[in-house]
Amino acid sequence: MTLASYLARRRVFETVLVISLMTVSVIANAVLVTIDLHRQGEPFAPWLPWALEGTSRVALLIVFPALLWFDAIAPLDRRTWARSGFLHLVFSVLFSLGHVGLMYGMRKALWPVMEAGASYHWPNWLAEFGYEYLKDFRTYFMLLALIYLYRFVLRRLQGEAELIDEGNDPEPRTSDRFLVRKLGREFLVRTHEIDWVEASGNYVNLHVGDRVFPLRGTMTDIAERLAGHGFQRVHRSAIVNLDRVTELSAADAAEGTARLSSDVVIPVSRSYRKTLRTRLS
Repeated sequence: MTLASYLARRRVFETVLVISLMTVSVIANAVLVTIDLHRQGEPFAPWLPWALEGTSRVALLIVFPALLWFDAIAPLDRRTWARSGFLHLVFSVLFSLGHVGLMYGMRKALWPVMEAGASYHWPNWLAEFGYEYLKDFRTYFMLLALIYLYRFVLRRLQGEAELIDEGNDPEPRTSDRFLVRKLGREFLVRTHEIDWVEASGNYVNLHVGDRVFPLRGTMTDIAERLAGHGFQRVHRSAIVNLDRVTELSAADAAEGTARLSSDVVIPVSRSYRKTLRTRLS
């Protein structure tokens, strides 16, 4: 599999990867719990370790998108790490409440099904939640670390772009080239080679043919810098090269779309539609 084919179906592969990791975690932990219970000589139902680990991981899968959503709001970087770190600490409590609440509800419903007369109950909810939060705290920041490590490796494989400013102008303008660093090599990408730009957290992705180069920055900044090079912002998450636009489609009261020469379809917001049509004409 090439990097380009992976990126084309990145979300699918990432979803499969997360589910696979959770499945492996359920199997490994359930086996360990079973071994520990056997060593302790305590009688237990064979299904118990699997139900305990399974409900925990299914609940974690359900709340996992909330972690990604919050990280998009408060990303960790060198400039805001202290503030964002504190916000993540606070959010980890809400994350744990969601995880524990779902897990507890599933166990309450599952136990009578697995064994007649069986029930699941916490006599001291506060103490139990405190114990679960300590585990969720570790899990939350471990997942966050894995997410950032994954993004770092992916950026290195893709190649990371960097703006090249012209001269010493107090209002820097982008030249007609971007510097791209990829696996220890450096090369230049011409601005006119970029098909479109996509928002991606702390980065924007430069789409150049079937390649994607992440560039640290905001959509507002990159839109201002590229405006003089034949680019137009068409959506809060997209900027297009006007020379690549081959077709416009729009409903009167809804978002429209722009089709590029690469056959990629980009959303077009109503607020940008008029400007886009004017510049294309």
